[in-house]
Amino acid sequence: MKTNIYLVRFFVLFVSLGIIFMSDILLGSVSIPLSDFFNHLFSLADSPGHIILWQFRLPKAITCVLAGASLACGGLLMQTLFRNPLAGPDVLGLSSGASLAVGMLVLVGRQVSWQAGGWSLALAAGSGSILVLLLMLAVARSIRDNTSLLIIGLMVAAAVSSLMSVLQYLSRAEDLQFYFLWTMGSVANTGWSDVGVIAFVFFIGAIISVGLTKSLNGWLLGENYASSLGINTTRSRIWMVVAAGLMTGVVTAFCGPIAFVGLAVPHLARLVMQTANHKILLPASMAGGAALLLFCDVVSQLTGEVHSVPLNALTSIIGAPIVIWQVMKFKKVAV
Repeated sequence: MKTNIYLVRFFVLFVSLGIIFMSDILLGSVSIPLSDFFNHLFSLADSPGHIILWQFRLPKAITCVLAGASLACGGLLMQTLFRNPLAGPDVLGLSSGASLAVGMLVLVGRQVSWQAGGWSLALAAGSGSILVLLLMLAVARSIRDNTSLLIIGLMVAAAVSSLMSVLQYLSRAEDLQFYFLWTMGSVANTGWSDVGVIAFVFFIGAIISVGLTKSLNGWLLGENYASSLGINTTRSRIWMVVAAGLMTGVVTAFCGPIAFVGLAVPHLARLVMQTANHKILLPASMAGGAALLLFCDVVSQLTGEVHSVPLNALTSIIGAPIVIWQVMKFKKVAV
C-alpha cells in the first residue's frame, strides 16, 4: 500500500517538474508559443527561435535541473551525516573556498579575470572548492567526531569571510560590483560544455549517494548504531563528504554560490514523502531541488526584461520560511 502512495507522489512530483521545465524554456524576454516549440526544436534552419532554444533556454533549464538536484542531494547527505536539520551542502566551507578563489581572481587580478570569460571564474571557483574539500577530507580521516568536523567547516567559512572582507576593502568599485553580481548566483551564462561538466560530476555524486543508501539510513540513529549494523563509519563519512563536496563545488564553479536550495529541499522531501528512508528521500530531494531552482528561474523571468532577478534573492525568499519553520519545529521537540 505504501509503495503505491510513493509511486503516486513521485508521479505528481515528476509531472510538476516537467511542467516547470517546459515553462522555463518557453517563458522569458522573448516568449515562445507552445505550438511553435517543436518546430524550433527540430528545425535545421538558424531561425531566432531555434537559436534561442538551443543556445540559451535548453542549457539554462538543464543547468537548473542538475544544479538543483546536486545541491539538494548534497544538503540531504550533510543533514544525515551531522544529524542536524540546519546543515546544508555549504557547511563544509566549499562555497566559501570557491568565493575566496573567485574574489582573489576578480578583486586582485583586476581586469584579467572577467575579460578572460566564464571559464576563468569556473576554474578559480572549482580550485577553491577542491582545496577546501581536500582539507575537509584530511580532517574527516583524522577525527571521528562529526561535531568537530562541523565546527571546523564553519570556522573555515568564517576565516574565508574575513579574508574576503579585507580583499573587498582594498578593491576598486567596479571589481566589487562584478564580484557581487557573481555571488548572487546565475544559471544564465552556462553553455553546453558547462552543462556536460556539471552533468558528469552530478552523476558521479549521485552514484556515490545511491551506493551510500544503507549507510545513510544507519546514520539516522547515530554513529554507534551505524557501527553496530556493520557499517564502516569512517569510510562512509569520507564518501559523504566527497559526494557533497563534488556536487556543491561544480555548481558553485559554474553558477555561483546558490543559497537555501540544499538546506530547504530535503525538509520539503521529508514533508511530501512522509518517510526517513533514503531510498525514497534521495530521488525525491533531487527532483525537488531541480523543480525549486527551475521555479525560481521562471519567477525571475516574469518581469519580461532581459536582465532577470538574481536567483539567490528568490531562493532565499522561498527557503528562509522553510528553515524558520524547521527551527521552530525543532525547538518545540527539544522543549
